[in-house]
Amino acid sequence: MGKPTGFKEIARKTDAETAPLERLKHWREFKVHGDEAERRAQGARCMDCGTPFCHTGHMVSGMASGCPINNLIPEWNDLIFRGRWKEALERLHKTNNFPEFTGRVCPAPCEGSCVLGVIQPPVTIKNNECAITDRGWEEGWVTAKIPQKRTGRKVAVIGSGPAGLACADQLNQAGHKVTVFEREDRIGGLLMYGIPNMKLEKEEVVTRRVNLMQEEGVDFITGVFVGKDKKWTAARLRGEFDAVVLCCGATLGRDLPIDGRDAKGVYLAMEFLTENTRYQLDHKFDGSNPALNATGLDVVVIGGGDTGTDCVGTSLRHGCKSVVQLEIMPMPPMERAANNPWPEWPKVYKMDYGQEEAAAVQGGDPRQYLVQTKRFVKDDAGNLSGLEICEIEWAKDDQGRFVPKEKPGTARVIPAQLALLAMGFLGPEQEVVQQFALETDARSNVKAEHGKFATNIPGVFAAGDMRRGQSLVVWAINEGRGAARECDRFLMGNTQLP
Repeated sequence: MGKPTGFKEIARKTDAETAPLERLKHWREFKVHGDEAERRAQGARCMDCGTPFCHTGHMVSGMASGCPINNLIPEWNDLIFRGRWKEALERLHKTNNFPEFTGRVCPAPCEGSCVLGVIQPPVTIKNNECAITDRGWEEGWVTAKIPQKRTGRKVAVIGSGPAGLACADQLNQAGHKVTVFEREDRIGGLLMYGIPNMKLEKEEVVTRRVNLMQEEGVDFITGVFVGKDKKWTAARLRGEFDAVVLCCGATLGRDLPIDGRDAKGVYLAMEFLTENTRYQLDHKFDGSNPALNATGLDVVVIGGGDTGTDCVGTSLRHGCKSVVQLEIMPMPPMERAANNPWPEWPKVYKMDYGQEEAAAVQGGDPRQYLVQTKRFVKDDAGNLSGLEICEIEWAKDDQGRFVPKEKPGTARVIPAQLALLAMGFLGPEQEVVQQFALETDARSNVKAEHGKFATNIPGVFAAGDMRRGQSLVVWAINEGRGAARECDRFLMGNTQLP
């Protein structure tokens, strides 16, 4: 700890943001790093605790507590304070293949378990991480590391999201020849089409890393949907490669099969977000919008998570007439509840960027809590015209399970010409699972024990959301690295991968 009194003398200060009404005019990232003196001061707040919970990565009460990839957070915070930025980047890359991704989109479970957070606002770990990696790219410290020796082994990685990219990066550095297959037209998976550009810029951040991996020897093939593609079948992949790692994600969206679901204007959130990002990239963010857009419409987003927030922010940039976000759960408390103690992830009320933008336009948080949708209302032409909703309360049923109960007299219809379903994901799409004849668990995820990642088919491994279910980018990186380690062990008899 370079400055023992740092946390006493220096207040937490997060990165600045462009004002909501201003950033709604564009699709660029809107967070702004502080100057070097400010970042070094924030690094000085780290206490270098005897037991740094920030990098433990344990699961507590079903949630991540600390960093799932065990980032050496106290070490690089201290190096920031001392102005040793290049060494800080080296420490960061020891555990994290892509800090430029996590420094932007990770919800920072590390900060939720920061020991300083017991008595004061926690260290700005996420902002510090992003500042380190961005400076590394700006200074030219991030360069291609081409393996000096090749093993002669070939590995196919299916899926180019964070798990697939992390796995490919590790296996390539081990000397294997890696080919990554992606069903979309661009590499990146969730990073490319699941997260809007204002949170994670594509050409400047995602594609930059992909290009570096290509320079290092990784091959990428787009437009191949393994499980449907007649050319690249499971049999061919197993025949041409020494091992296969499946990192296909949990992309099967949760639907809402209620009356009126067939109305024109009801979409899964990822359909909306993917089409928008693809269009904006194809048209160089020229100010126009795709055919599926929210311009001039009353929009209702069903679901209160990150994907719902992204739908809110995207709809506002399209120029929607209004936006409402429905959440079936109660409004979180302003401070930790007694049953949510540190170092658990703090389940407290906060305004994310989309809600801040909606509040700037409409005058308040767009979220309505303890609300359930009863039916989609259609006009005579079959177009969505509204949602019938009601207020609910959670009560126990005959089996003792908490279920939503409608409050009498609260049913009402709200206007909507566009409804976006952002209620999470059920698991992986089954085509690739069936073609490889993989065993699955009760939730339809691929059976592969964490730490081993081996499926029931020899030489076939699974990692990321398709193995563990919908989760965080940082967990995907953890899984991709772990699967690479076990795949390397399978191929070589032992492994030196971390």
